[in-house]
Amino acid sequence: MPEQTGDDRPIRVAHRFRLDGKRVLVTGAGKGLGAACAEAIAEAGAHVILLSRSSEPLERVKAKIEAQGGSADTVVQDVTDIAGTQAAIAALGPVDGLVNNAGSNQPEPFTQVSVETYDRLFGVNVRACFFVAQAVVTGMIDAGIKGTIVNMSSQMGHVGAPNRTVYCAGKHAVEGLTKAMAWDLGGHGIRVNTVCPTFVETPLTRPFFEDPAFKADTLSRLALGELGQLEDVAAATLYLISPASGSVTGSSVMVDGGWTAR
Repeated sequence: MPEQTGDDRPIRVAHRFRLDGKRVLVTGAGKGLGAACAEAIAEAGAHVILLSRSSEPLERVKAKIEAQGGSADTVVQDVTDIAGTQAAIAALGPVDGLVNNAGSNQPEPFTQVSVETYDRLFGVNVRACFFVAQAVVTGMIDAGIKGTIVNMSSQMGHVGAPNRTVYCAGKHAVEGLTKAMAWDLGGHGIRVNTVCPTFVETPLTRPFFEDPAFKADTLSRLALGELGQLEDVAAATLYLISPASGSVTGSSVMVDGGWTAR
């Protein structure tokens, strides 16, 4: 049989979405997007390390993953405690991937934002994101692991919106951080990207949709005319954390229903 080259060789990609034998850390994993991403990554064969500041939600997610045949451990840690988080990550040993998902939001007018609110939101959305990634990457480099980082961003990292100055500023910072990390870490074979969801109904966003005017305005900004699902965000995250996205780094995957396409 002649050697198969170029277009003659069969293309096989489904196996690239598998994560068998890999260890992936997911922060903010007790609910919402973090829990959904953890489930998807475990379904793909990875051992998932669930990190959040509260034990009970983590144990529920762990039990759900294990009931589906997956493998998971839990770490109770507040990511805004930088020293404690660095120690917790070091104790885990090196991982193959990180979903840097922990985050928060508090919509309010620009003129009413307090120093305390600003510091709290930047503390979790930017500062913790930076130092969690730094701790994980240090372990990857020391172990020679060509790992993957997914920083959970938002379509708000690409646009502006009323009552969201601090959140938008933080997510724009995450986008810049991700691009710079991609260049800093590319030589180590470590890829860094963002997933940018629009509003998906989660415990964080559910109160917003209790306002009919807000819900109607949100839907009017989506080309698809409907809210995304947790599975949409989890699938995009799995793509970026897996070998399926082998040449993708410094990029943003928009899971925003067309919000930023205007």
